[in-house]
Amino acid sequence: MGYVAVTGGQEAIEQADKLSKYYRTSEITSLLDPQMIEKQMRLLIDRIMGEGGMYAPEYAAIALKQAEGDPLEATFLMRAYRSTLPRHFYSHAVDTSSMRVIRRISASFKDIPGGQMLGPTNDYTHRLLQFSLRHENEEALQRFATDYGLVDEEEQERITFPKIVDLLREQGLVANTKKDEEVVPCDITRQKLTFPASRSARLQTLARGETGAMTSLAYSSMRGFGVIHPTVGELRVGYTEVTIPYPFGENDDDGIYLGEVMMTEVESINSFDENEDEEDLQFAIGYGLTLGQNEVKGIAMSILDRSLETTGDQVSQDEEYVLTHIDSVESYGFVSHLKLPHYITFQSKLDRIRQAQQKQSGKGAEEYAETT
Repeated sequence: MGYVAVTGGQEAIEQADKLSKYYRTSEITSLLDPQMIEKQMRLLIDRIMGEGGMYAPEYAAIALKQAEGDPLEATFLMRAYRSTLPRHFYSHAVDTSSMRVIRRISASFKDIPGGQMLGPTNDYTHRLLQFSLRHENEEALQRFATDYGLVDEEEQERITFPKIVDLLREQGLVANTKKDEEVVPCDITRQKLTFPASRSARLQTLARGETGAMTSLAYSSMRGFGVIHPTVGELRVGYTEVTIPYPFGENDDDGIYLGEVMMTEVESINSFDENEDEEDLQFAIGYGLTLGQNEVKGIAMSILDRSLETTGDQVSQDEEYVLTHIDSVESYGFVSHLKLPHYITFQSKLDRIRQAQQKQSGKGAEEYAETT
């Protein structure tokens, strides 16, 4: 975190904190339970978890309540709390091919193995404001849940599908199929991000990037300020199993099962690349993966991932520019720190202007005396 709040004037700071609490609570008609935020604002919770780099829906809801709905401040709180937690294990790499899918679509192919699965989304409905939400009641919602008849997610049959990109690879249509040599992934929470960045560091930074900033940069690339304008090969949302190595050193490939984590994975198909070994044209793939259901960020990540693999002078191809400016905590802290005291630096600028004005006015007086 580049910038944090400073201390000073303790009594004034304490009163300011109390005043913030007063503004948050003075006109309430009922208390906002963090569980209500967690369950009814799930997409915002997913965004905070992804940008905060910690899968903890309950804590994300508390952070949003504390931040009065400000997603940047809530992300800051999540990152700050995360930094206090001990690191006991690194999990195995999750296998997204065995993801328990709740949504799966392709914009590249109409007919895909297993079929399109729309799942929970508002993409295909009219953007009309639902004034009926003002009069929702619990009984009606419970009746809807009962009538709809969806079984509990944990009791659902595990629905898995083959990955479309894997099918293209089998046909030799994908260029970037080579896997890097096995190396220890970079941990950007413990190692300083340096440039050029390793692929693991780049993907981690993109995965924690601010959704709006990444969307803006991806949009600029598609509008012509870049070279990437892909087609979504596959977008899938679902639950992936998380396991850790057996802690006592025995060789256990399966590890210890911890639970499931919801993720959004996007593999976008980009323009042709020339395969140097086979001297053939093949597709290049951009990859995006984020916690929760955050499809726009997943698509933006896949665009930026592929864009940073290309060379050029566009902003979206500049690794240092992209990876530095998409970090929500860094950018939020840097801009917000302008609210903190800058008395000395401003006074120095003010003195320089006054000195220049005095010098200029003295020079003007001398020129007037010479002409008269």
